[in-house]
Amino acid sequence: MVQKVAVLGAGPSGLTSIKACLDEGLEPTCFESSHDIGGLWRFKEKPEPGQANIYQSVVINSSKEMMSFSDFPPPAELPNNMHHSEVLLYLRLYVQEFKLLQHIRFQTTVLSVKQTPDFAATGRWEVETKSRDGERETCVFDAVMVCTGHFTQPHLPLRDFTGIESFEGRYFHSWEYRSAEGMQGKRVLVIGIGNSGGDIAVDISRVAEKVYLSTRSGAWVVSRVGQEGFPADLVGTSRMHLMIGKLFPSWINSMLEKKLNEWFDHKLYGLKPKHGFFAQIPVVNDDLPARIIAGRVQVKSNVKEFSGSSVVFIDGSVINNVDVVVFATGYNYSFPFLPSALQAKCGYRLRLYKHVFPPGLTQPTLAVVGFIHALGAINALAEMQARWATRVFKGLSTLPSEETMVKEIQQDTTTMHQRFACSERNPLQVENIPYLDSLAEQVGARPNIPWLMMKDPRLAMQVFLGPCTPYQYRLTGPGRWAGARQAILTQWERVLQPFRTRVVPQPEPKPSSRLSIAMIFSGVTMLCCFCYKKQPLCLFSSAQ
Repeated sequence: MVQKVAVLGAGPSGLTSIKACLDEGLEPTCFESSHDIGGLWRFKEKPEPGQANIYQSVVINSSKEMMSFSDFPPPAELPNNMHHSEVLLYLRLYVQEFKLLQHIRFQTTVLSVKQTPDFAATGRWEVETKSRDGERETCVFDAVMVCTGHFTQPHLPLRDFTGIESFEGRYFHSWEYRSAEGMQGKRVLVIGIGNSGGDIAVDISRVAEKVYLSTRSGAWVVSRVGQEGFPADLVGTSRMHLMIGKLFPSWINSMLEKKLNEWFDHKLYGLKPKHGFFAQIPVVNDDLPARIIAGRVQVKSNVKEFSGSSVVFIDGSVINNVDVVVFATGYNYSFPFLPSALQAKCGYRLRLYKHVFPPGLTQPTLAVVGFIHALGAINALAEMQARWATRVFKGLSTLPSEETMVKEIQQDTTTMHQRFACSERNPLQVENIPYLDSLAEQVGARPNIPWLMMKDPRLAMQVFLGPCTPYQYRLTGPGRWAGARQAILTQWERVLQPFRTRVVPQPEPKPSSRLSIAMIFSGVTMLCCFCYKKQPLCLFSSAQ
């Protein structure tokens, strides 16, 4: 019987895994190698090897309602797209609310996770750790949840760049970038146009002499600001939109690309990719088009070679006197503490059933949580993975046979590669709502819209027509939260609250204006009557 669970990492995925354990009556012990919670969202003045890092200007791409945990709505006063310091504040509030801190052992690094000799019978694991003082300890746990993320090992492919050894300036990976300090007056080349590459190019362009942004394949660029100024990820992300997208995928893709090109022409700006909008996670950047049109950022093709302080591109163009090169070339993922058998791949992805469970274990007591990628916030995805995993640990939810799991992994991988632009840097991608629903089905927490329509039509309309916020997965089943309905019905109020920093007065109509309106209305009424009596076929009577 599973009782003691080791949780590796105290970032968002680790924190929600601790809570999922507590909700199921399990005893979690979380091992965190740093001195604090937050993972990626804890800004560090100096990069810490083996830790995820962010730069000073980072603002989260997902809005607060979409990135929240399902039973913990964000405070209304927080901005919709939060600065990294506010994301960390939200995580601290979450930890405080559910009393998670007492279950975390800080400055403790996990060295290895191995099956016990009697694993086939017990499903237990030996977890070896090292404290800050270098003291090693091995403890036995009934289950393990791996929540270490995949932004810790920078991918710096120098061998792919001919002549890089002759480059006379400074180069480094985006993992090391903190701010534009020291870039004043420099000529800077940023290689790679993922979200980090776009952010860093914009950030540096405010102080540099010139910034060049090199991209091999281009990217679709979207804004955080959507229709009428609302958060963009709250618009077009409902279950209704998903249904329409399933019925008319090509049309939806074309309409989205057309809409993006109305904001700015991606071909004109040198950014248009070969892939369709949904094939790869877009770049979320409000400022990049403005920096390009101002000439502060110049988009370039892929780098062919370096020569001293010059850079040659595959289109034959050359830029000289480059001072700094930033490689925004992604990350490698690895789990060095796990047995190699558990790191087998299917395509580019790890061979995991529903991206959580290794299929070859005789006892399903190890789960990977948060190693997932979708057009949406990771928090809700990781939370649902954790909820499912803990129920599997307890035997409340069962996995299919190994043969069935392997077959489904292979089918899923084939479909994923057909739909998405997967690669070593982008090993996997899922559809946000369908993936959440598939796990919620396993948990027993998938919202039943027909039933809601009969019992609570107002709520049902919000669930179907409104943004698919995480609270929907707390309406029913195990883990049901009594506040879920209210959280859904008040979500737009929390969206509006941060905008209320200045009340714009509504001008009162002047008495004379009211009189004029009344006179105009009376005059139109009289004219209608006149036309009706004298000319039955006139415009005013055409509707009869």
